[in-house]
Amino acid sequence: MEAKKRGSFTGSIGFVLAAAGSAVGLGNIWRFPYLAAKYGGGIFLLVYLILAVTLGFTLMTTEIAIGRKTGKSAIEAYRALDKRFSFLGYLAALVPVIIFPYYCVIGGWVMKYLTVFITGGAQASAQTGFFEDFIAMPVEPLGWLALYVGVTALVVLFGVEKGVEKVSRIMMPVLVILSIVIAVYSITLPGALEGVRYYLIPDFSRFSVTTVLAAMGQMFYSMSLAMGIMITYGSYMKKDTDLEKSVGKIEIFDTGIAFIAGLMVVPAVFALSGGDPKALNQGAGLMFVTLPKVFYNMGQGSFLGTIVGAAFFLLVLFAALTSSISLMETIVSFTGDRLHWSRKKACLIVALVSFGIGIPSSLGYGPLRFLQPLGFSILDFFDFLSNSVLMPVVALITCIFIAYFVGVKTVADEVRLSSKFRREKLFTVVIKYLAPICIILILLSSVLDGLGMIQI
Repeated sequence: MEAKKRGSFTGSIGFVLAAAGSAVGLGNIWRFPYLAAKYGGGIFLLVYLILAVTLGFTLMTTEIAIGRKTGKSAIEAYRALDKRFSFLGYLAALVPVIIFPYYCVIGGWVMKYLTVFITGGAQASAQTGFFEDFIAMPVEPLGWLALYVGVTALVVLFGVEKGVEKVSRIMMPVLVILSIVIAVYSITLPGALEGVRYYLIPDFSRFSVTTVLAAMGQMFYSMSLAMGIMITYGSYMKKDTDLEKSVGKIEIFDTGIAFIAGLMVVPAVFALSGGDPKALNQGAGLMFVTLPKVFYNMGQGSFLGTIVGAAFFLLVLFAALTSSISLMETIVSFTGDRLHWSRKKACLIVALVSFGIGIPSSLGYGPLRFLQPLGFSILDFFDFLSNSVLMPVVALITCIFIAYFVGVKTVADEVRLSSKFRREKLFTVVIKYLAPICIILILLSSVLDGLGMIQI
């Protein structure tokens, strides 16, 4: 009975756009460009592409197949396949619970900057200290946090077809168009071609183990893996939707947006920094500190910079929303399944609790900055815990679970219901051998790096 009550996507296009919307987020727009700049430009891009079509394909196929086969959210899906691995469902469900509140804090910052540019505040946003002063405020960032959570909850409240799918069908094409327009403008700036060459042409002398590890870590972050999202979306997928082709299309969307984001950011910052790739290595500061200066300096503070800046932050807001919608949908799905709540009740409670959990992350740059767990700000600590610890752990156990307990045939049979599964041999080799080794390396390197024991 439960499977009949679950919402579903109308078809392949709806599923792909929603799942791609989940994968395309802040990680594509600002994290990918600065990692590409830091770890060798073109060689990082090449390594990332190889990993996306091997390791990324395997993990995403596994999660979507688990979701579609069981017709359940993450917690119940693992339990349905093997009761001994019920704990894995809870671990996977914990990831979006941790990520969603602090992600909404950053989403609120994006809303603030979009408003600043729309209201003609480009010059103010380019001033030194603007971002730091804003996030240190005790009240205003909380207002933007509440607004962002509210917008996300409103979409999720409408359900799978009328909410998640409908919004994704609108946002994803607009996001692609805005990305291309800004990228074209960026590569035409004086001095930008040097950045284009650095970004596109692999320099094998820059290749290193850390390049591979950084690319693998970004792939997890970017493709929404190991957090229950793809299992949840898979549970809404119809049996006649071609699973293998859908995964391929999601890969193209996700990698394509990341690639275009690099063309938006790397050449522009190169052009205004005299060709110094270190100017990109600023984490969140790249988006909220460096890029506003880039936009304001376009035409020496002309109206053009305001327009481009507003378009950019609208693009970032769309990317952030498509990801936060998937995070909240996952939480609403498993709370509704587990506690038998209506969608309306689950949305309201998840929104209120998430806002409450997000408050410390927001205040961690102001009144609560004295709290430094493991030397991190509160927001960075939650980011470290989810992305550097829990996600690799969930992915590793999932690989072991499928390869050596449930059996690769379980996933392969589900894929073959609607697909020829042309990459089945690749899938088998990766999930049994390559993926576990790579994930262990990611886990060790990211944890050691996060704790300051190594620098990658």
